[in-house]
Amino acid sequence: MPETLKLVCHACGQANRVPRDRLAAAPKCGVCGAPLAAGKVAELDPATLAKAIRDDLPLVVDFWAPWCGPCRQMAPEFIKAAAALAPAVRFAKIDTQAHSEVAARHRIQGIPAFILFHKGREVARAAGARPAADLVAFVKSKLAA
Repeated sequence: MPETLKLVCHACGQANRVPRDRLAAAPKCGVCGAPLAAGKVAELDPATLAKAIRDDLPLVVDFWAPWCGPCRQMAPEFIKAAAALAPAVRFAKIDTQAHSEVAARHRIQGIPAFILFHKGREVARAAGARPAADLVAFVKSKLAA
């Protein structure tokens, strides 16, 4: 029997089971039909983020705010990194201005800030705008450790 992964749909928050060997086949949510590992960056709300950080796939979260210049500069690079690491790693972002309680819970002191989560725990964090290649290397180095 193939190994299955638990993935929370970033669109509707529903938990899904996906066979690991089907990740590259563009799995979709069983409830809403949204792609589960398409290499896109999802904007999450606090409730969905709380569920998604416990997924079986690593999740990189960008803590950002609309008024932050470096955050806006980083957005296209974050999108490139998401595409480069798909489907093995998922990417999401959360607006710290709209959801300041999430920023406080995760001890965000400056933005943009990136936290790599895997199976419910924080694996690593980084801060500051950076090229996509640097973010990809950061994620790969932390997951290899």
